[in-house]
Amino acid sequence: MRAQWNSQDITRRQDLYKEFIECASKCYVHALQHGEAYIPALVDLYAKLGRMRIFSSPKVLEDAEQIERRIVDTYLAPDKTFLELREMINSGSVDLIRTFSEACPL
Repeated sequence: MRAQWNSQDITRRQDLYKEFIECASKCYVHALQHGEAYIPALVDLYAKLGRMRIFSSPKVLEDAEQIERRIVDTYLAPDKTFLELREMINSGSVDLIRTFSEACPL
């Protein structure tokens, strides 16, 4: 019974981390291209972060909060052109979630 509960707990965390990564990625791309924040998506991201506070490690939370701050800061920066986005992809600077995904337990 305990093994089953642990397995379900791991699956729930993995699903939440996956949802957070997908939502953060969409928010970040939107922020790179728009100066006006898309509030519903940010609220969704914030809600996922709140759910993670229940059972995630301090490192995972720290990385998730950093992602959230970077997304909000990106809205305040000038919009990126398609060529600038390509340069960011080629340089690897567009990878917002790497440290978060590395911190997430398997």
